[in-house]
Amino acid sequence: MSTQGGQVPVLVLKEGTGRTIGREAQRSNIMAAKIVAETVKTTLGPCGMDKMLVTGMGDIAITNDGATIMKELDVQHPAAKMLVEVAKAQDNEVGDGTTTAVVLSGELLSKAESLLDRNVHPIVIIDGFKKASEKAQEILDTIAMPVAFDDETTLRQIAMTSLNSKGINVAQDHFTKLLVDAVKQVAEKVDGKYKADLDLIKVVKKHGKSLDESELVKGMVLDKEVASSQMPKIIDSAKIALLNAKLEIEKTEFDAKINIESPDQMQLFLDEEERMIKEMVTAIQKSGANVVFCEKGIDDMALHFLGKAGILAVKSVSSSDIEKLARATGGSIAASVKDLTADTLGNAQRVEEVKIGEDKLIYIRNCKNPKAVTIVIRGASNHVIDEAERSLHDGLCVVRNVIEDGKIVAGGGAPEAELAKGLRAYAVKVGGREQLAIEAFAEAVEAIPLTLAENAGLDPIDIMVVLRSEHEKKDSKSMGIDINTGKIVCMCDKMIIEPLRVKQQVIKSATEATNMILKIDDLISIKGGSKMPPMPPGGMGGMGGMGGMGGMPY
Repeated sequence: MSTQGGQVPVLVLKEGTGRTIGREAQRSNIMAAKIVAETVKTTLGPCGMDKMLVTGMGDIAITNDGATIMKELDVQHPAAKMLVEVAKAQDNEVGDGTTTAVVLSGELLSKAESLLDRNVHPIVIIDGFKKASEKAQEILDTIAMPVAFDDETTLRQIAMTSLNSKGINVAQDHFTKLLVDAVKQVAEKVDGKYKADLDLIKVVKKHGKSLDESELVKGMVLDKEVASSQMPKIIDSAKIALLNAKLEIEKTEFDAKINIESPDQMQLFLDEEERMIKEMVTAIQKSGANVVFCEKGIDDMALHFLGKAGILAVKSVSSSDIEKLARATGGSIAASVKDLTADTLGNAQRVEEVKIGEDKLIYIRNCKNPKAVTIVIRGASNHVIDEAERSLHDGLCVVRNVIEDGKIVAGGGAPEAELAKGLRAYAVKVGGREQLAIEAFAEAVEAIPLTLAENAGLDPIDIMVVLRSEHEKKDSKSMGIDINTGKIVCMCDKMIIEPLRVKQQVIKSATEATNMILKIDDLISIKGGSKMPPMPPGGMGGMGGMGGMGGMPY
């Protein structure tokens, strides 16, 4: 709305449109983002606390996984939603470091707010943060250490570092072995570099037993059962046919009328159908197959003949599972039974139907050098299994990252302390007002080791003083916080290591989100409401208990 010289006001925006401009808009955005960051801050590190998320339907999730918490939060403020997107991007790109990315975004915005209060222009801050981010990537490259594909011990330690902060501590040794073996099994060398497609690692969750009894199946596990009770339930030395075709009589695509004038003609019609189905089964037998996985339906008569021939068949297998079966067994997917030959068949040591609780599963075990595998997670309750699956996803991602990049950095806040030191030295060279932004970036990065110490019940100020002084010494790039003793030690000696890619993505994600929020100076709500989404009174104090977080307005 605008008035000129006492004239009638002119309505530019629709009546009821909410608008916040200038410094107030920036303050609102920064406050919303900081509150979201504070929400997940206490989950960071091995001593991080868990959150209980309760949805509107009463479903409960207990987790300290940043990506899950951010996904479940019903965030309404638009700036806060941008931090949720940061967590999603981090999770999709590298699978770990989601909490770190969100906490760093909150800290960068907090430091930017102090600079704004000192009348530093947002564009100057944005430029400074961009330069600091680019310099941080350079520093990370220089402190990274190489790791070989065959270095089983280091790969397991990387997985262990990721799982240390998750809720499956009781079985982390067992899980580290499972996930390292799984990623190495599906990894392939392309143009001299390893590539590991995590989509080829299927995860099946089944309630019962304990986490320690989870297993890696070098083959596939299908949530299906044998198609007929007449068929064998176990086949050893399996020759597997993979079919993308119906084992039944094809119906014509147009309406057809068949005139049958006598019972003999009817019998001939039925006999012909039986002969055609028998031909299909005979073609399968001739190929040498004793197991059939069919993407489509199988006629009852075909099931009867397959059962008589001693062939195990499974119908209505999903296309993604059929593709994984081809990668696991070394077979080819046939579009018709006529295409089946001995060369198109896959191989497995054993195919069997296994009953777990009320469910029946098909296990395809011990395939020769399978390029698709399955991890079966067992656990005492559904909450335990769900958290194990989330932890497994993060662990698989970090091992994949290291195998593909071949580079690691120390954990325990060591790279952040080294970054802060390098950025402060760089800020002096840049000079001007941008120096203030780069120094603010360095302080924000130090919030990660500070939070690790805080969550472990240590004195964060004392820890940071010692950590800084250690990093001023020569060859101290791996010095980090031992949360068990509260001392600054070499993280490589303690084998607390992380993938380089995770740290690089954290810096990128946090910087981009922060700069986008800082550039906003006008919030226009065109939903018809007169105000922007409400902020909780008194910052975190107005958030209430974490128990009802699922439907909480921010």
